[in-house]
Amino acid sequence: MLVVLAGALVFLGSGAFWLLYGSDLVRVERVSVSGTRVLSPAQVRDAADVPLGEQLISVDTGAIEARLARELPRIDTVDVIRSWPDEIELKVTERTPVLLVQKGGKFIEVDNEGVRFATVSQAPQGVPLLELAVSRTGSAAASLRRFGEDRLVREAVRAAGAVPDSVARATRKVKVRSYDDISLQLTGGRTVDWGSGEKGAAKARTLVALMKAAPGARHFDVSVPTAPASSRS
Repeated sequence: MLVVLAGALVFLGSGAFWLLYGSDLVRVERVSVSGTRVLSPAQVRDAADVPLGEQLISVDTGAIEARLARELPRIDTVDVIRSWPDEIELKVTERTPVLLVQKGGKFIEVDNEGVRFATVSQAPQGVPLLELAVSRTGSAAASLRRFGEDRLVREAVRAAGAVPDSVARATRKVKVRSYDDISLQLTGGRTVDWGSGEKGAAKARTLVALMKAAPGARHFDVSVPTAPASSRS
C-alpha cells in the first residue's frame, strides 16, 4: 500500500512539475492593467515588458516591478500577480500631486512624500503651486544649509497636507522661506502664516476657528497655534 501511495505521489508531482514548467497551458498569453488614471494601460504594458510566451511560474515579478519603477516614476506601487493559467495582472497605484513646482512653462508634480515624479505642460486643477523663496544669505541660508532643499519641500508638503479641506480648496500657493517660515496664499488675496510643518492638526483647528471669528480678515497667523492672530491687511 505504501509503495502504491508513494508511486502515486511521484506521478502527481511529476505531472504538476510538467504542468508548471513544460506545458503550453500555463504560458503567459495576456497582460492586464488596472488602477491607472493618468497613465494608459498601453504605457504600463510597454514599460513592464512582460515576456509573453514564458512559463507563468518562471516570470520574474520583481524584475517587472523594478522596470516599472524605473521607467514610470508616476507609479507609486504596483502588484504583479500571476493569474492562472495564462495571465499577468499589473495592479497600479499612481502618485497623486499635492504641490506643483513651476519651471518655465511647465509644472513638476510633487507627491505627499515630497517626490518630484512628473513634468506636465498643464497644471492639474486644484493643486497649489510650491514657491521656494529661500534666501541665500542670513538665517534663511542657514536653514537651507541645515535641512537641504528636499527637506524644505517635504515640510511644505507636510503643511499642505495638514491644511483643513475648506482652506485647501482656496489655497493657490505654498511659499517656503525657511524651515519654520511657511505661508499660504489663498484666493481673494488672503494669506496664512503657517510657520513650520509641525503641529499641523492644532494649526488647522486654530485656522478654522480664526476664520470663523474674523470672516473679514485678510491675514491669519497660526504659526503659534496657542497664540493666533488675524488682521485686515
